[in-house]
Amino acid sequence: MEGNSSSRPFRILSLDGGGAKGFYSLGVLKGIEGMLGCRLHERFDLVYGTSTGSIIAALICLGFSVDEIHALYKDHVVKIMRRRFPWTKSKALEELSAEVFQGKKFPDFRTDIGIVATRWAFETPLIFKTSVDQAHGDHGTFEPGWGCTIGDAVQASCSAYPFFSRKLILTSDGQKILAADGGFCANNPTLYAIADAIEAYGVPRANVRVVSIGVGSYPAPKRYTSIAHWVGYLFTVRLLQKVLEINTKSMHQLRSVLFNDVPTIRISKTYSEPSMAADLFEANHDKLDQIYQRGRESFREYEADLKKFF
Repeated sequence: MEGNSSSRPFRILSLDGGGAKGFYSLGVLKGIEGMLGCRLHERFDLVYGTSTGSIIAALICLGFSVDEIHALYKDHVVKIMRRRFPWTKSKALEELSAEVFQGKKFPDFRTDIGIVATRWAFETPLIFKTSVDQAHGDHGTFEPGWGCTIGDAVQASCSAYPFFSRKLILTSDGQKILAADGGFCANNPTLYAIADAIEAYGVPRANVRVVSIGVGSYPAPKRYTSIAHWVGYLFTVRLLQKVLEINTKSMHQLRSVLFNDVPTIRISKTYSEPSMAADLFEANHDKLDQIYQRGRESFREYEADLKKFF
């Protein structure tokens, strides 16, 4: 990152977790990319992502276009979400990581990133970062991404236990860390990203600009209610969904209190129509396409404000 003390804007892109509902985020991002006329990594100084947002963030920072990411989501996300058991979901996620990230590591990113996971044993955030400039102390031992591959970091961020297995991470200095979904600590990672910009990079608050994109809010689906086994399963899914939504909104509220002076565009609409019922494990292609289209509509609603940012 160049010119921390200059007057140029420091632009942050923050992407929420939300499983298959990341199609909404992609709809918004498609509009932003079209507006800018370039790949998104070229116009953002820092990209943060949690869970499904970490997949999208990682691909953006590797230089993928939104259309390329959308194609990968259409091909892989439905396959992952249709797997029945945690270990089969995690296996499918591992296969996606191997195919897409191909052993790449954090120095391969084209712009700085933060990938949010949870350190399970300590119940604290575990954030994989690109640059020592993002470190809040202990600069002498900083290692990009803890020395892990991008695929390992993304899998950790997406490990929505108990529906996915937790991810065992091996760092470059030999530490074994059991990691789980970043949504447990910051499903909306905007606050972490702003803290990096102001406290670590040393960017003046007046220079920071934030685009924070959620996955939308939807009615709960009613599938499986005729089978007792799936009633219990669906209840736990709704509980996890509720935990993530509370986390998302509390982080947004805390950001508005602590950094109300930092210009932030938050895009995440609420839909009440029964036809939009969906959760993070949605696997219906038509429903996911509707969610993507709602993201496109949301971009158009915020387009004028976004143009001012750039």
